[in-house]
Amino acid sequence: MPELPEVEVVRRGTANFAVGRTIAAVEVLHPRAVRRHAAGGADLAARLTGVTVTGAERRGKFLWLPLDSGEALLVHLGMSGQLRVQPPTAPPEKHLRVRLAFADHGSDLRFVDQRTFGGVSVEPLVPGRGDRTVPASVAHIALDPLEPEFDAGAVRTAMRAKRTGLKRALLDQTLVSGIGNIYADEALWRAQLHYARPTETLRASEVDRVLAAATAVMTAALAAGGTSFDSLYVNVNGESGYFDRSLDVYGREGRECSRCGSAIRRDAFMNRSSFSCPRCQPRPRRAHW
Repeated sequence: MPELPEVEVVRRGTANFAVGRTIAAVEVLHPRAVRRHAAGGADLAARLTGVTVTGAERRGKFLWLPLDSGEALLVHLGMSGQLRVQPPTAPPEKHLRVRLAFADHGSDLRFVDQRTFGGVSVEPLVPGRGDRTVPASVAHIALDPLEPEFDAGAVRTAMRAKRTGLKRALLDQTLVSGIGNIYADEALWRAQLHYARPTETLRASEVDRVLAAATAVMTAALAAGGTSFDSLYVNVNGESGYFDRSLDVYGREGRECSRCGSAIRRDAFMNRSSFSCPRCQPRPRRAHW
C-alpha cells in the first residue's frame, strides 16, 4: 500500500496539473470507486461539476483536492489506486474507475484502480489536528513527520504512555501518520530497535531516534520518487519510483545486513511481515507482538 512518500509524489504531480482548473464533467465507471460517498455516484458528479480545484493537500497517506465550493475531493489510493493525467483522446485504461474532464479541454484526471480497494468521495472541510482544515474523515488522523507543525515531543510522550509494541505504535495513524509497513521496518533498522519492543520501556532518546529515522528514510524515499515493487504504484505520468533499490531491510530476507553482515530475518506481523537484523535489532526480553 502506498505510504507517505508515494502519496506525496502523487500529490505534487496532481497539484502541478489540476490546481486552478474547473471540472466540466465527471464520469463514474465503477460503483465501488465511490462507495465512501454515501449519496452515490450521481451526487458526487453533481458536487464536482462546475467547481474549481484550489489546491492539492496531504496528511499522512491521505490525499485531497480542496474545491472552491468549500468541500474537498478525497482520494483513497488503497492497494492499487492511481491518479493519472491523460489526454481526453487517450483510450480508457483497463481499470479506469472515475474520470474528471476539465472546462479548458486539457488533459483528464483519471482514477485507475485494479483491485478497487481505493476510491473517491466529496466531503466537507472541517478543523483537523494542528492548524489545518481537512476532510471530515481525516479529522482524527495525526500529523505526519514531514508537516511543519509535527511535534515529536508530543508523540514521544503519547507513545511511551501506551502499552503496545513499537512497530504497532509507529503504524497507529492516530499517533503519527504516514508511516506504513515498509518505512517502519526501515526506520527501526536505522534506529537499531526491535519492532516488538514495549513502548512503555522506551527511553525518550530511543523514541526520538526512531522518529528521526522515519523522517529521514521517508525524505530519502520521496527524493527517489517513492518505492515501487510492481507496476501498481506510479506517479501521475505513469512512472515508477526507485527507492526499492535503497532499502536496507524490507523485503531482504536472507540477505546480508549492510551494517553487520547478519542474515536479515522475516517474521509474521499483523497479517504482514516484519524484516529486521537479528544482531542489530535483538529481540527484547519482554515483547508486545
